[in-house]
Amino acid sequence: MPLGPVRPSPLVEQAAERLREQITAGHWPVGTKLPGETTLAKELGVGRSTVREALRVLAGAGLVQPRQGAGVFVTATRTVEDWPTRLRRAAVTDVYEVRMAVEVHAARLAARRRTPEDVTAMERALEGRRAASASSDAAFVDADITFHAAVVAAAHNPVLADLFREFTPVLREGLVELLALTALRDDDPNTADEAHAALVRAVADGDAERAAEILRAELEDPFAG
Repeated sequence: MPLGPVRPSPLVEQAAERLREQITAGHWPVGTKLPGETTLAKELGVGRSTVREALRVLAGAGLVQPRQGAGVFVTATRTVEDWPTRLRRAAVTDVYEVRMAVEVHAARLAARRRTPEDVTAMERALEGRRAASASSDAAFVDADITFHAAVVAAAHNPVLADLFREFTPVLREGLVELLALTALRDDDPNTADEAHAALVRAVADGDAERAAEILRAELEDPFAG
């Protein structure tokens, strides 16, 4: 199957996509050495520098690997997605299970490592959540996530904080949809406020197991209040 020339712009992206199509279709199986830059440039109708950049894109996606003095070889026929991309494609239920693991452990660590400033930040976030109870579901979910982010921050573990930050967009979308479907806040606009207040107290008191248990029970509810 001939490659065919690409349109003038953007050349690198088009060249990379054309090569990716050939690799994922099995035209060049895993372990195969790709044609040289000159050959690829001629088939694609671009310069060698464009081919070189396109191959770098494919290498970053895990499809090819250059070998010094030997050429560029196919290492996979499927793109290796980065973590944010995988999260965007993940089911909300899967993300929620990860949230459970991350936040329960973060609550335990927060009770052990919190500073006075952390407690103040959680108290402010709790008040913000209460204030948002009179607002839309989306605003309430945003305030709820801000509160949980404050708890995670109090754990003083940057990896946990990064994980929470990465899956927040998917989590937010799922929670807003859930509230819209269940009308959970119709009877209690500030749903689960008592549990949130208890979590703040447990963290402030340094009761790690109590904090973890409160959050575990809370997250087992259909709405991660």
